[in-house]
Amino acid sequence: MTVSMAASGCLFGLAYGDALGKPTEFLSVAEIRRRYGDGGPRELTGDPALVTDDTQMTIAVGRALLDVSGPPAPAVPEPLLRARFLEWAASPENNRAPGMTCLRACGELARGVPWVRATVVGSKGCGANMRVAPVGLVAGYDVDTLAGVAQLQAALTHGHPTALAASELTAYAVRVLRDGLAPADVPAALRDRCHEQRTTYRADWLGDDLWRQPAIDTPVTFISRGWDECLDVLDRLDVALGLADDGGDPCRVTGEGWIAEEAMATALLCAIRHADDPVAALARAATTSGDSDSIACLAGAFLGAAYGMTVWPPEWLDRIEYAADLATLGRAWD
Repeated sequence: MTVSMAASGCLFGLAYGDALGKPTEFLSVAEIRRRYGDGGPRELTGDPALVTDDTQMTIAVGRALLDVSGPPAPAVPEPLLRARFLEWAASPENNRAPGMTCLRACGELARGVPWVRATVVGSKGCGANMRVAPVGLVAGYDVDTLAGVAQLQAALTHGHPTALAASELTAYAVRVLRDGLAPADVPAALRDRCHEQRTTYRADWLGDDLWRQPAIDTPVTFISRGWDECLDVLDRLDVALGLADDGGDPCRVTGEGWIAEEAMATALLCAIRHADDPVAALARAATTSGDSDSIACLAGAFLGAAYGMTVWPPEWLDRIEYAADLATLGRAWD
């Protein structure tokens, strides 16, 4: 059963997590607790409560998807995504410590370089998938289209196979949560997806050049590395979920979230641990030693997709930066 207002819940949840994690990103867990208490940050601050490039680029992806006219054939989304990424890169509001990979790739895209040469092929940073949630919300996308669009939007900036695989998995998690899968069942669904897709290189979406790198002999060799690294982090997520929760740093087993697969796994850990209290999930994700805003934004996206808008404090709705943009995207897919 599809959750009511799941798209709005996902997008606003992402922004709420981003805003809560923004001031804690470069702090130790001890310092975060000293400032906010053991429960971590649970209240938005500022009017509006400011977000980071995570929400800004999510909106860019969402706008690009709304720009698509007709079926999203592989050649259609790329120039739309490019245009929205460059609009973001040139914006005076792009002053939230954006990732160097995104800036470097957008700089090349702005010079007219084809994306397959502009992308940073060695990067699997979480900038690839902290922005992918809208792909999982487009009801008209079948699973293959979801996979192609998710990987393509990642590939414009992050050309590493794990960035592609983790972006697909993140969008797929949003999709299955929106469609009613319980958060606790998501890791198994992602594991199945990894095994199903391990040898699938989506040349129709990515072209036949991205995989051609030193020591890579076939597209299967290229893409399977990404799926294998995602399977590895899902193993670590299973270990973390099997341990008693001592209230410690969620990053200890699943990683600090600076890279795509770890951001996904640590966000899922927080979302599953606190599925009965989504605000606590955001606070827990923001109380981490790693990329707190990206971990918290993905945790918010997952739980918002699962439960809709009703799980978020209603007074936050008009407090969050870019509320009008988020509402427009949410209405389009609710």
